[in-house]
Parts: sequence; structure tokens; C-alpha cells
Amino acid sequence: METDLKLKLQQLHERVDALKEQINTEEATKNAFVMPFIQILGYDIFNPTEVIPEHICDIGTKKGEKIDYVIKKDNEPILIIECKHWKEKVDAHNSQLHRYYHVSKSKFGVLTNGHIYNFYADLEKPNIMDEKPFFTLDLSNIKDSSLKILENFTKKGYNLEQILDSAEDLKYIKAIRNEFEKDLQEPSDEIVKLLVSRFFDKPITAPRMIAFKEYTKKAFSNSINESINFRLKNALNITETVPSKAQDQTPSVDESVETAKFVTTEEEIEGSQIVKAILREILSSSRIAFRDTQSYFGILLDDNNRKPICRLHFNSSNKYIELFNNGKDNGEKKLLTTLEEIYDYKAELLSTVTNYA
Repeated sequence: METDLKLKLQQLHERVDALKEQINTEEATKNAFVMPFIQILGYDIFNPTEVIPEHICDIGTKKGEKIDYVIKKDNEPILIIECKHWKEKVDAHNSQLHRYYHVSKSKFGVLTNGHIYNFYADLEKPNIMDEKPFFTLDLSNIKDSSLKILENFTKKGYNLEQILDSAEDLKYIKAIRNEFEKDLQEPSDEIVKLLVSRFFDKPITAPRMIAFKEYTKKAFSNSINESINFRLKNALNITETVPSKAQDQTPSVDESVETAKFVTTEEEIEGSQIVKAILREILSSSRIAFRDTQSYFGILLDDNNRKPICRLHFNSSNKYIELFNNGKDNGEKKLLTTLEEIYDYKAELLSTVTNYA
């Protein structure tokens, strides 16, 4: 499903690139780009009970207001879509969608210009659309993590609970990442003061702040470069040697003493969200803790090193999930060809948590 979806989206991107200069109106954008996208999700664009164009959304005293598309499943609205011309920036036009969302029964709204799709929900206040999207799909940069999320919006794979369960995580991970990337480029006074206060107990004057900002920027840059070099060296070592079964087993590492030279990857985030979705059947999200290390991405019960649920080993060409059945200290590693295979170990993951009780 994922491979097929990616191929169709890539073909749509090629279509958008080839035709966009000939698309002069918003209506043409809808017909040429957005309707094929809806069709890729599996909905019948020729069935007016499933895909409703120009749906009337009366807003207060305003009558006859229309939303471009409403998508229904089992006769219930699941998605409203507002379209703009492909040349327009979608971030600047969410007020209209915001108004439509308020009177719609749909839990999700999409604002698109045919090549960027912003997905919104009401995570902050019920029935009031959030100002920021929790998920953005860019056809020019289709990531595997984006495909996983998009699959939940398809006709065959629509899963309201799973979307809502991961939407808040996605929203705040994206927001934190954006702020972090801003600070990497230009450290803010707040982040500099926070870091410097841990080792410098004198007043930070204006000249010192300027100096400390430069030091912070260089420290961030050096740390990232060292992490990248470390991963490249590891990758080269892996491709040059063929590991035996004994070599392939990663020794148990205590997260509390692991060094901090690591970068959490999108695949690790995606894999951890799959595990979280499985565990939510018997656990509240507050009891599921994540710890990234150089060797693996750890998932713990109650943030306790002695209660590992599983570990994701995604730092080599082969990917493994390490399971801790019956609370054993030494886990058992299982090869993963796709992240979806994590779901195959649902019983083991739930059993591990139960055994800690």
C-alpha cells in the first residue's frame, strides 16, 4: 500500500510540475491537481455522496458560503478541503477554512494549493480549528513518515483514533523542531541564557551576550558535524565488513551513561509512534517514555531503565526491534524489512508491559 501510494504521489508531482504554468485559475488547480489527489486517497470523485464539491456551509448570517470539497465515509464527513491557486502560499489563507471548520462535523480540514497540503485538527479547543497544521504533505518532498500518516486518511485505511492519537505528537514535535532549527541558525537570548547559566554564574552583560551567542552557534555546529561524521564512519564500517550473527548482536547499554552524540531520525520517531499506538491499548501515554542513544532508540515503561519495553536499532543498513519478553535483561532482536512489521510484535510488546505490573 505504502509503495503504491508513494508511486502515485510521485506521478502526481510530475504532473503538477509539467502543467502548472498552464494552470491560470483556482478552479483549474482543483480540477488538474486536487481532484487527482483525492482520487489517489481512494475516494470516488464521481460519487456526489462521497466527494461533495462546492458544499454549502452557512456561517451565522452568511448564507450560501461554500467549501471546495467535503469527503464522506459511511455517510459522515471526515475531511473538508479548501483549495487555492497553485501560486498562492497556503500558510496565509487558513482563515476561510477556519470558519468552515467551525460549522462542519469533520474532525480534519485541509488547505492546499495542489502541491502542498496542510492538515488541521482541533487539538487545542474542541470544534475550533488550530492555527497551525499538525501535518504537512509536500509533493516535492515525500517522506516515508508522511506516507504512514497519509495512509490513515485513505478510504481503505481511514483510522480516526490512530490519527488523533498521533496528531498531537506530530504537532508538537514539528513545533519544537522548528524552534530548535531557528536556534541552530541564530540562538535566541533565552536559549543562550539557559545554557550559560549552568556554568557561568556572573551577570550576562550585552557584550557577553553577543560573545556567548557566537560560542553557542559554534557549539551547535560542532556537535552536529561530529554526529554526522560519527554516523558516516559507522556506515562505512558496516559496508566494508560483513557482520556475523555474533557481531550483529548489540550489547546491552545503560541509557543513563550513554553519550549524547546522536541525532533522532524520522524513522525512529515513526517507529516509536507505532509502538506507542500499540501500547495505548493498555497504557496511558504518560507512562511511555522515549530515550535516544548512540546505539539505539529506547522505549521504557515509566521512564525506568529497568523496565525496557523495546529498543529500535535503526542506525545501520539493517533495522531491528529488540524485544524484552518476560522482563529479561537481554533482549531478542528481530529483523524488520519495513516499519509496518512492528505491528507483528504487538503480542510480545503488550506481554512485556504486563509482566512488569
